[in-house]
Amino acid sequence: MSEERERTEREDLFSKAVKAGKRTYFFDVKSTRGNDYYLTITESKKRFGDDGKFTYEKHKIFLYKEDFEKFMEGLNESIDIIKENAPPILERETYHENKGDVNFEDLGK
Repeated sequence: MSEERERTEREDLFSKAVKAGKRTYFFDVKSTRGNDYYLTITESKKRFGDDGKFTYEKHKIFLYKEDFEKFMEGLNESIDIIKENAPPILERETYHENKGDVNFEDLGK
């Protein structure tokens, strides 16, 4: 087996894609050469260029197991603040109801 193929098979342990509106989030569990596990979280957004062609803009976070607890505490606290203080989702549904309406000014961004 080639070194590159062995490395890929060893590293990729689990993958989950979550589509959420205009974004897709990828959760990938990987292993290091020392067989230690870590998580990568990738946000992927489709972007349209001036020429009408699209590309994917990606942002990636590497999260190591020694940081899981503190990361989850911060994430949960932040989500709780949003749930307690953000307007109800019902007020934002008009965006989804009008998703067929295209604002061509937004396509150039």
